[in-house]
Amino acid sequence: MDSLTDIERDAILLDDSDNVLTENLPPRLAASMPQGMDIRLGSGPRQQTTVAAPISCVGRGLHTGVPIHLTIRPASADHGIAFIRTDLPEASLIPARYDHVVDTRLSTVVGVDSRQRVATIEHLMAALNANGIDNALIEVSGPELPALDGSSAEYDFLLQCAGRVSLAIAKAPVEVLRRVRVEGADGAFAELRPARRGLSLSMTIDFPSAAIGRQSFALALNEIRFRDQLAACRTFVERADIEALQRVGLARGGSLNNAIVVDGEAVLNPGGLRHHDEFVRHKLLDAIGDLGLAGAPLQAEFVGYKSGHGLNNQLLRALFADRANWRVAGTTATSRVRVAA
Repeated sequence: MDSLTDIERDAILLDDSDNVLTENLPPRLAASMPQGMDIRLGSGPRQQTTVAAPISCVGRGLHTGVPIHLTIRPASADHGIAFIRTDLPEASLIPARYDHVVDTRLSTVVGVDSRQRVATIEHLMAALNANGIDNALIEVSGPELPALDGSSAEYDFLLQCAGRVSLAIAKAPVEVLRRVRVEGADGAFAELRPARRGLSLSMTIDFPSAAIGRQSFALALNEIRFRDQLAACRTFVERADIEALQRVGLARGGSLNNAIVVDGEAVLNPGGLRHHDEFVRHKLLDAIGDLGLAGAPLQAEFVGYKSGHGLNNQLLRALFADRANWRVAGTTATSRVRVAA
């Protein structure tokens, strides 16, 4: 297995009997491939998935600062990812889709009305996207998800513990057919381009803070790469910004335990950075979470320059605004995709 090329490693296999991921064997070793494994290439239909068992955690909300209880439960095929507020009477399901995003200023927020909203969903959505989970019901006891350590690592761990199972109905990815681009201030942009398979991403950031500066990172997404290279990368903030938020009653749960805080050239966290370019890696993690709101896996290349939650959401809206931009890849009679309300 050590002799495999990066291209040969792009495909991963899911063993439905014990939910253990193994690397794909190249053709020369195909004869030794175990039976009953589902090749997940990200192009063409595959069986839908959900978590094998419910799993829960408790953590403080980044802005409320109060303990939030979260449970991820299995869901049936075509349910999709959806949130429900257990602290609200007669709560409705909140679909985790781009067309239900209601705010992107401080995080990605989904909702169905002014009261039934869930904020800071991007880190969990990134883990769900990278782990190939299509269907889940996420119960949350407040207006935001637990911040945990400010990355996706603990959500990724929860999903590993819960396991993953295949369902009876197939689902095909959304294949991007032509370049779709949205632009923001100061040259920022986000773009989707056609790709032969799967989802690859690249991101460049450029911050005036000397501790951050200009950084770039690229990744062809699969579960192993996400876990090894992105999942543990934390959100970040400048010291002046978090102090301003706290003065107006926000970021009450923010601390050095769940965010990187920078001040000029200094990183204030005692343990320093987990990667020298942890900042741009986290922005790529955010993009994976935001693109996970497409309603189906994407077969595309994503390119972002100073892109954040707002541009990422605008990009999905632009993609699905024109049917000529996309198609359902490898559609069969049993393949289904739901990308809009």
